[in-house]
Amino acid sequence: MKKLFSYMKPYRFLAFISPLLMIGEVAADLMLPYLMSFIVNYGITGIDINDSEKGSEIAAAVMEFFHGNDYEAMDIIITFGILMLAVTLVGGFFGVFCAYTAARAAQGFGNDLRCDAFKKVMSLSIQQTDKFTTGSLVTRMTNDITMVTDFMEMLMRMFVRSPMFLIGGTVMLVALDLQFGAILLCAVPVLAVVLAIVLAKAMPMYGLVQKRLDRVNSVVQENVSGARVVKACVKEEYEYNRFKNANGELKNTNYSVLKLMAVITPVLTVIQNFAVIAIIYIGGLNISIEKSGMDTGTVMAAVTYISQVIMSVMMTTNMFQSISRATASGKRIREIIDTEPVIRDGDGNYGENTDTDVMVEMKNVSFMYPETVGRPVLKNISLKIKKGETFAVIGATGCGKTSLVSLIPRFYDTTGGEVYVDGINVKKYKLSELREKIGYVMQKSELFSDTIEGNIRWGKPEASEAEIREAAEAAQAASFIEEFGDGYNTFIAEKGASLSGGQKQRMSIARALLRKPELLILDDSTSALDLVTEARLRASFKQAAAGTTVILIAQRIASVMEADRIAVIESDGSIVSIGTHEELMKSSDTYRDIYASQNKTNGSDGKAGV
Repeated sequence: MKKLFSYMKPYRFLAFISPLLMIGEVAADLMLPYLMSFIVNYGITGIDINDSEKGSEIAAAVMEFFHGNDYEAMDIIITFGILMLAVTLVGGFFGVFCAYTAARAAQGFGNDLRCDAFKKVMSLSIQQTDKFTTGSLVTRMTNDITMVTDFMEMLMRMFVRSPMFLIGGTVMLVALDLQFGAILLCAVPVLAVVLAIVLAKAMPMYGLVQKRLDRVNSVVQENVSGARVVKACVKEEYEYNRFKNANGELKNTNYSVLKLMAVITPVLTVIQNFAVIAIIYIGGLNISIEKSGMDTGTVMAAVTYISQVIMSVMMTTNMFQSISRATASGKRIREIIDTEPVIRDGDGNYGENTDTDVMVEMKNVSFMYPETVGRPVLKNISLKIKKGETFAVIGATGCGKTSLVSLIPRFYDTTGGEVYVDGINVKKYKLSELREKIGYVMQKSELFSDTIEGNIRWGKPEASEAEIREAAEAAQAASFIEEFGDGYNTFIAEKGASLSGGQKQRMSIARALLRKPELLILDDSTSALDLVTEARLRASFKQAAAGTTVILIAQRIASVMEADRIAVIESDGSIVSIGTHEELMKSSDTYRDIYASQNKTNGSDGKAGV
C-alpha cells in the first residue's frame, strides 16, 4: 500500500485539511450532550446554576455574558438551545467541507491510479496480459481500484472520526463521573475481544472474494465475446451452468464473510444496551442520594457519550474491514503496477544506419512461446525480404506462420537468433518507432465502438476525408460502406459485431493502407473474402501499396501465387524452400501437396484454380 499512497501527493493539501475539518465536526458533536445537560439541569429541573455542589461555573458565566444577573429558567433553555443550534451548524459546515475535500482527494487519487494502471497494462506484452487474463485485469481496473479509492476517502474521514469519538467521548464521560468510566472500562474490552476474533477470521477471506470475482468476470467476458459460438453450438445451458458455478462460489465466499461480520452488530447492541442500563442504574442511585453531586442532565449526557464511544468502536471495526479489503485489492493493483514489461524499448542507438535494400532479415531465428515445453515453434530460420518486395508465407495450419511475423513488431522476442528491420536489430528500436514503420492486419479483425471513419482513421489520425476514402476504395471496402445510410459516419457495434467477417477484414486493411507503412503484414487477412474480391484487392495493392514491402500470410495458393517470392514453412517450424510459385512447384513437396489439396487439377500446369 505504501507505493499506492504516493498517488496522493498531488492532493496532499486536501488530504491534510480533511482530517482537520473532521476534528471540528467531532468536537461539535461532543459538545452537544454537554450543553444539553445544562438545559436539563438548570432550565428544566430548576437546579440553581450558582449552586456550590450542582451548579456550573461555565453555565453561569455564559448566562451572565448574555443576560447579566437577571434571567429565568426559560432564558437558560433558549440560550443553550440557540448555542446547541449554532454548534450544530458549525459542525455541519465542517462535516460538509470535510466530505467535499476528502472526496476530491480520493477521486483524484483513484483517477490517477487507474490511469497509471491502464497505461501499464497497455505496455505489457501479449504473454503478460494473457497470464493475468482479461477478466482479472477488468476486475483490478474497476472493482479493486474502487475499493482502494473508497478506503482513501474513509482514511481521511473515519480514521479521524472514530479515534476522536473514542478518546473524546471517554474523556467527557470520565469528566462527568469516574463511575461512568468504570462502566466503559468493562464494556470496551469485551467488545474488542469479539471484534478481534471476527476480524482475524474474516480478513484473509477478502482476497479470496476478489479471486472469485475475477472468475465471474472471466466467464462473462468469454461468453459475451464468444456469443455466436455459444449459440451455434447450442451451449447456452452449459455456459449458464459454468457461470452459475462461478457465481455460486462468489456468493458462498461473500456469504461466509458477511456471516462472520454479522456477529458484530448484535454483540455491539447488547453491550451498548447493558452499558446504558448500568449508567441509568448508577445515575439513579446517585441522584437519590443527597449531596452526591449527580443530576438528571449528567446521566443523560453520560448515556449519549457512552453510545458515541461504543459506536466509535463499531466505526473502527468498519475501518479494519475496509483496511482488509483495500489491502487485498492493493496487492492485486501492485501486481500490475510492479510488473515490468517483458518487451521493452531498445536504447535507440542505431549506429550508422547504412542504406540497405533489405527491409526484413532473420538470422538463425528460433522461437518458443513463453512457459511452454517441447520442440520450438520456429527453428533456425534465415531469410531476407527486400524493400518493395511482396513476400508470401504459406504452410500447414499450426506450422508457425503467425508466430514468424509476430517477431517483426516484437509482439514476442526470439528465443534464438536475431531479427532486423531496415538493417537495424529490432531490439534496438524504440517500440513506437519500430511499430510506426509497420502496418499489421490480423486474420481476426479488431474493430472498436466508433464510426466507420473513426475506425479507419486509427491508421492515421490526421488523415483527410479524401485519404480515408482512397484507402477504403483500395481495400475494396468503399462499395459496402456507401450502402449504409450514414456512409462513413455509420456507427458500428463493439468488435464490429454489425459487420460480416469479410467487411471487417477489408476495413482493417483500409486502416493499414491509410497509414502508408514501409512494411505491410497481412496475416491471413483475406481468408473471409471470396476469390473474386481478393483478386480485385491484390490488383489495387499494386497502386495503393506501391513501393511498400508486403509480407503476405495465407492458406490458399491462389492468394500467394503472384507474390515475388514464397516461403514454405515445414511442419517442424523450419523454412526449407523459398522461391516463386513455378520454382516451388518443381522443388517443394510440401508446396505441391498444398496445391494439390486445393485444386482439382493435377497441378502439371503450375496454375491454381480460381
